Amino acid sequence: MGYDITRFQGEVDEDLLCPICSGVLEEPVQAPHCEHAFCNACITQWFAQQQICPVDRTVVTLAHLRPVPRIMRNMLSKLQINCDNAGFGCTATLRLDQLQSHLKDCEHNPKRPVNCEEGCGLEMPKDELPNHNCIKHLRSVVQLQQTKISELEKTVAEHKHHLGEQKRDIQLLKAYMRAIRSANPNLQNLEESIEYNEILEWVNSMQPARVTRWGGMISTPDAVLQAVIKRSLIDSGCPLSIVNDLIENAHERNWPQGLATLETRQMNRRYYENYVAKRIPGKQAVVVLACENQHMGEDMILEPGLVMIFAHGVEEIL
Repeated sequence: MGYDITRFQGEVDEDLLCPICSGVLEEPVQAPHCEHAFCNACITQWFAQQQICPVDRTVVTLAHLRPVPRIMRNMLSKLQINCDNAGFGCTATLRLDQLQSHLKDCEHNPKRPVNCEEGCGLEMPKDELPNHNCIKHLRSVVQLQQTKISELEKTVAEHKHHLGEQKRDIQLLKAYMRAIRSANPNLQNLEESIEYNEILEWVNSMQPARVTRWGGMISTPDAVLQAVIKRSLIDSGCPLSIVNDLIENAHERNWPQGLATLETRQMNRRYYENYVAKRIPGKQAVVVLACENQHMGEDMILEPGLVMIFAHGVEEIL
């Protein structure tokens, strides 16, 4: 709806008045053909009843409306208007285009947020401050907190109950699996065979790699680097049953004797070229699996394998 014309200083051109509410245009829009201008809220409400111009009755819809010309917007912005809070003591008169900025900071605005200075510090609209009672507010806060605590205790108790049920189910499942394995000695071998085949399928899908700079090996990768390599392994399809073991074996503290110290790595550098290595996609790192490196000897390989991370020098074999 438009601004009350009595709030303005001096005369207001009638072309700046809304023909629906008779107020000064607020957020004005214009019909495209007849060029009659209306408050956006007024014409939207009008169109809810009928799809014609309120002035000349020509057919027009909400989708046809356009912004008013710049000259009209400039004329509106220069009008001098009294503050909305004049009834609460504000004597400011300002340009219409400055009104919203003024209202945000107007000290006479009854809805301006203020803080209680009597003790509780609650923020509230200024016009609610006279009826505010700190003790009543603090009591309601305490009651609300007690309600939340009760709900939280109830939730924790329910979670504990469900957790207890889950633990019992897991224990029963483990006992069931132990019983199955005891009754079927070949089952363990079958599970190991399935896992081995999964590992072979994954490693065969990896790109063969050649390390050109064994001296660039990173023997103590930090947690961030290990996490990046772990994510790449998972994304490549690495069986989850061996991911953690491979990542743990990426650090020299877990390496076999042939890789254990800087001296042994320097001495065995040429021998490392005999490793069958697969590149971890997109990384300067390779995976060396025990199933592909039985020829390397026990002092050069671990189960299920090793991850070797390099600063540089890893190439794919095309």
